[in-house]
Amino acid sequence: MFSVKPLALALLACAALPAHAAWYLDNESSRLSFVTTKNTEIAEVQRFLVLHGKVDGKGAAQLQVELESVNSAVPLRDERMRNELFQIKTFPEALISAQINLQPINDLAPGAQIELRLPISVTLHGKTQTYSAELLATRLDDRRFQVVTLEPVVLHAEDFDLMPGVAALRKAAGLASISLSVPVGAVLIFTAR
Repeated sequence: MFSVKPLALALLACAALPAHAAWYLDNESSRLSFVTTKNTEIAEVQRFLVLHGKVDGKGAAQLQVELESVNSAVPLRDERMRNELFQIKTFPEALISAQINLQPINDLAPGAQIELRLPISVTLHGKTQTYSAELLATRLDDRRFQVVTLEPVVLHAEDFDLMPGVAALRKAAGLASISLSVPVGAVLIFTAR
């Protein structure tokens, strides 16, 4: 005989899965980009092509950025950034972490949004700094949500001991200046598993 009660319990358990499941970054649909300015007035957008991320069931969020994947559409510039600026042989990745209260996101209906302001930690070149990030979380469907930066997070070269690398890039490219402040923006898609 077929019982409705076990079926109802199984359906409820499946519906509750995203609330307690880990969320994993969809690298193909996500983007982390930054803007550099040279000679005081020439701004260029660059990005990282390889990201790994996860938000666990308790809201601990981590985003790993493979610095080797930097892409400015200029191969020589990318190579210089990898070796002179990021020094990827010693510091192959950057790490961004935060603690998120998942309940308001899990409670959203598909298509609904919520603004979040929370501290994020950025570890780059062996140094860690904390920033206040203003984010917009959108529930896409029952298994996916999107997080975007409402305002860029501005990183400063001196906070990560990157000034010698910036100076080396400026000299190698024959530039008068490269800005020491870099706005960073993100569009991140997470999927429940």
